[in-house]
Amino acid sequence: MAKLKLKTNRAAAKRFKVTGTGKLKRNKAYKRHILTKKSTKTKRNLRKATLVDSTNEKQMKRILPYL
Repeated sequence: MAKLKLKTNRAAAKRFKVTGTGKLKRNKAYKRHILTKKSTKTKRNLRKATLVDSTNEKQMKRILPYL
């Protein structure tokens, strides 16, 4: 009997990458528009990618089974 395959959530797969240690990397929000009122420091800090919070990691791994 064949084992069922899980479907990857394609929207999530495009937004996350896996690090070497198996953690999920994501980009920060709030850098798309209305940038004139944001300070240079805020915009600079939004450039860097960050890790998915540990409280959300389990849910994210579930929708990204093969990532």
